[in-house]
Amino acid sequence: MNWQVHLNKLRWLVLSLVMLMLVLIPFLHLYQSYEAAHAYDLLKPGERLIYDSMEFISGPFISDPENDLDGLKGTTWSGTLFGLALSDPLALLGQISASLSLHWSFLLTALIPILLTLLAGRFFCGWICPATFIYELNDNLGTWLRRAGLPISRRKLDRRIKYVVLLMGVLIGMFTGAVMFAAIYPPAILGREIYYAIAVGGFGSGMVFFILTLLFDLLVARRGFCRSICPGGALYSLLGRFRLLRIQRKVETCNDCTKCNAVCQFDLDPWHDDFGQECNNCSACIAVCPTDALVFEMKYKDQPFQGAGHLGQDYKKQQGDIKPASGED
Repeated sequence: MNWQVHLNKLRWLVLSLVMLMLVLIPFLHLYQSYEAAHAYDLLKPGERLIYDSMEFISGPFISDPENDLDGLKGTTWSGTLFGLALSDPLALLGQISASLSLHWSFLLTALIPILLTLLAGRFFCGWICPATFIYELNDNLGTWLRRAGLPISRRKLDRRIKYVVLLMGVLIGMFTGAVMFAAIYPPAILGREIYYAIAVGGFGSGMVFFILTLLFDLLVARRGFCRSICPGGALYSLLGRFRLLRIQRKVETCNDCTKCNAVCQFDLDPWHDDFGQECNNCSACIAVCPTDALVFEMKYKDQPFQGAGHLGQDYKKQQGDIKPASGED
């Protein structure tokens, strides 16, 4: 059995861990603040619970929470992971357009994500983005609602809209000096709003926008925001256009069941070898394939359409392996 069929389970584990980290970091920040203030005796019962819980969780790994916890800060937009500063490439682009200058130290924080995207394509959208975790659950909800007979829209929008949004964000930043991407980019919004809810005690206006994107996906277009509007998706698609790691179809073991097309939330066409730059290498199509016909391979471009799968009815008819039924010519 192809081991790659289990990658989608690993992807969900990674997405779950990212969400867990986004929830844990604000609590650790509160614990660090309490520790730095030497204020345990002044804490309220709820605050003491946070202190004791975070001390229990972090105790085996650090000895000086006031300083050691500085190695774990921020969100997927920009932050520090075990001492390594990392930034979303969209954050870098927003900073460049807003300031009309390039800070080399900031560029270095985005270098690893950029290089990984050149290797694995739009992997951030499928494997790291905390919004993806919620969007895919929301898509499952949409499937259940459709089965229940509710009018959930399946309208298809032009994917090129997001490139216009990306360009507009750059231009607005250049003329206003504001990084507008942070206001409409779901992973930035989600990380920020989780922090507000835990560390400050309430959500900001960004959560309203995020909820609207969920409703947009349910009522207007399946995964419509990620497919057609998200500026981060646009940037990652452009960076990953010539990625080396690609999902490819093995026509010899394909049976033309089309399950790969049905499961793809980005409305791509693996059945006809059409992945393109929009593919986020999520591996859902690999997991659902009953004949292990889809695999990851190192290639700099997708294969052209290879024809019908060799295990499918059309190919067998072409080869004369299936005789016409009685009475047919």
